[in-house]
Amino acid sequence: MIRNYHILLFCLLAINPLKCLSQEIRIFTTTDFDLKGEVKTCLISTDYGKEEYDFDKEGRLTKSVTRYNEGDYDITYYFYDDGELTEKRLENYRNKELDRSTSIANFYTIDTTENKLVTEKIISYDKVFLDQYQYLYDADNKVANIIRSNNNGNDETILEYSSLKNENTINFILNGVLQKSVRTSERTAKNKTKEKVVLTKEYLNGAPNIANEEVFDPREKRIEITRYVFDSKTGQFAPNSISKYTYNEDGDLIKSETKNGKHIEVKEYIYQFDNEKSGNWVKQIIKPENSYTSRKIIYYENDKVAVEH
Repeated sequence: MIRNYHILLFCLLAINPLKCLSQEIRIFTTTDFDLKGEVKTCLISTDYGKEEYDFDKEGRLTKSVTRYNEGDYDITYYFYDDGELTEKRLENYRNKELDRSTSIANFYTIDTTENKLVTEKIISYDKVFLDQYQYLYDADNKVANIIRSNNNGNDETILEYSSLKNENTINFILNGVLQKSVRTSERTAKNKTKEKVVLTKEYLNGAPNIANEEVFDPREKRIEITRYVFDSKTGQFAPNSISKYTYNEDGDLIKSETKNGKHIEVKEYIYQFDNEKSGNWVKQIIKPENSYTSRKIIYYENDKVAVEH
């Protein structure tokens, strides 16, 4: 579960914004890391190393560190101005030395003279230009075009928006070829609550490839995901696996069940919580493998520290 946090950060740093379905420059906050309250720092111990996340008083991520061992670690810094992300720096250290060839800096400028235009420039620490992205917004303040420029030329991604009844669809078209479509709709659950359904289809060279259908409850918690693969014989997407998730009243994941063919995998999640009013967990145990993740949380209020007991 915690490993996904590292993947989440990598998505923000990825060269191709379509990899994470990015429609605009995203700012991560404490809620993206399953944290509540005025968290200053969160230290996480995982099976592959340690991670550290720092936040400002507005809850925005300002620094992340992934430590693989004593000498190998990655540090990312985030800088803001007037609520906007203006700079991001990824520094990779190997044997305690900064690797300038793989370390990069992202710079963002915002032009609101007409419709909003965000320009992102990516430069290596060796001062080599890597990429430039321009995010052009429409009159409704939604990203309409993403233009990528580098030494190999230009690529343009057009975002097409459409609505039909209670369904909203976004198509991502790269240089005239459909790459991905995202359809968001709403349905009524058996308990009469409203659920959000997000169907994402990915295409390879314009042809259907894979798809995911995610269902979210009113708390925006993902309660189900069905994964599909495209069957060229039938010309349709066929379900490959389905996962269901159960949460407690506070929104903590307590059970997951994944069915893949005849194989069913069930996991249970047990937590130890801190004594703060925010109620953050400081230890998570996953059964039946009995693996666990520990978190040390420091709050802004008097720099209080919450750890497992």
